[in-house]
Amino acid sequence: MSGAPLRIGVLGAARIAPPAVLAPARRSERVEVVAVAARDVGRARRFAEEHGGLRVAPDYQALVESPDLDAIYVALPAALHARWTERALRAGKHVLCEKPFASNAGEAEQMVAAAVSADRVLMEAFHYRFHPLADRIRAIVTSGELGRIRAIEGVFTVAIKPGDIRHDLALGGGGLMDLGCYPVHWARLVAGTEPSVVSAEAVAGEPGVDLVMSAELAFDGPRARIHCSMAPGMERRATLRVRGDDGELFVENPLAPQNGHRMEITGPGGTRVEQVPGATSYDYQLEAFAAAVLDGGPRLTGGADAIANMRVIDAIYRAAGMSPRGEGAAALP
Repeated sequence: MSGAPLRIGVLGAARIAPPAVLAPARRSERVEVVAVAARDVGRARRFAEEHGGLRVAPDYQALVESPDLDAIYVALPAALHARWTERALRAGKHVLCEKPFASNAGEAEQMVAAAVSADRVLMEAFHYRFHPLADRIRAIVTSGELGRIRAIEGVFTVAIKPGDIRHDLALGGGGLMDLGCYPVHWARLVAGTEPSVVSAEAVAGEPGVDLVMSAELAFDGPRARIHCSMAPGMERRATLRVRGDDGELFVENPLAPQNGHRMEITGPGGTRVEQVPGATSYDYQLEAFAAAVLDGGPRLTGGADAIANMRVIDAIYRAAGMSPRGEGAAALP
């Protein structure tokens, strides 16, 4: 480790990389993004020129082995997360890996084991979890204000055009993988325990790829319903509802509160509205990653949490009569 600033390489010239890492790094005194690699070196060069003249590595392996880097941000398709996370860890790099963490829980377990073996930080990029809104939601639930929690409902829908990699089974595609992983995580955050999957129902698009997924989960006490859809024409919506014996919490946009959110708490005394100010969820996430690496700070995502979320996703696929991603799929190069 070189100490601050933490020097990061971006693995994959993906659309998520600028808001998730590049922009927050420019606002941070602790992080510097210095290099990028893409499947096509020409694309990497264009990305580098557009975003501040980053150094371009000739390929993925060269990036993860770069001696001037401390950490890797993995922004590849889900089916490639495990392979390149493990290679980065073996090369001595800390890793911030985009969600969904892996193709399935088995891969997640291997990734976490590799991080432990390498004594490196491995975190999943569930950026919402680092915004103060997530802690406020958890505080309201655990305060007892809502009484005993009975029901949780998480919804995330947004249209994703056909031809996008998220419609590609071989790359780990599926609505549950890209969108539904959030409502699953929200429900687990609220409940504070791990669920069993009661039932699930999917609407398929491409063979084996879920356009729409709904599932019923049973926690130790509350039941939860999660719903996601990436069907064409679908309106963008991200909501969380928590019902208790004494009240109800409703959150509009727990996903990216910086883009506008609203939290309503209803109880015997009426309804109040709260908003939680702050920077972007991505700023908080990058600072938390830097703190985990540089200071030994807490890791709210990754490790056991990432494995647990993938186990729920796998179980939902099975309950819907579908295979978890990566099971029976052809090996990727």
